[in-house]
Amino acid sequence: MSDAKETSNTLVMETSKGNVTINLRPDLAPNHVEQIKALASEGFYDGIIFHRVIDGFMAQVGCPHGTGTGGSDKPNLKAEFNEEKHVRGTCSMARSASPDSANSQFFICFDEAPFLNGQYTVWGEVVEGMDVVDQLEKGEPVANPDKIISMKVA
Repeated sequence: MSDAKETSNTLVMETSKGNVTINLRPDLAPNHVEQIKALASEGFYDGIIFHRVIDGFMAQVGCPHGTGTGGSDKPNLKAEFNEEKHVRGTCSMARSASPDSANSQFFICFDEAPFLNGQYTVWGEVVEGMDVVDQLEKGEPVANPDKIISMKVA
């Protein structure tokens, strides 16, 4: 098990609505955590919008085009599905119909989403700032989207 206090496994995401702290879970999805950390360290997420925010479900981010159609220049990841439940604050990878297509897009659950369990790779959890996530502009697509100002490994 990872130690929640271990700063190398903590992400600080500064959004246009405030800060969100995410505890990374390499014990669940080591390759996904490594990719997220690498992308954050390179500044990939800085300036990217929350393009899909569905009230009561989730907020999705990580597409460089802001449309949900793109990813980073890194290779897609092999699925690391795990037993972790999709509940309020869960951070999980978005993907296409192919289980091994996750790349840079991820979502944060507003509420329980049991139909996602075992189908998407959970890699972290919001430990501070869910009130900030709750304030993100809603929409599919979002008319006036919030964005990540910066996302860094603590």
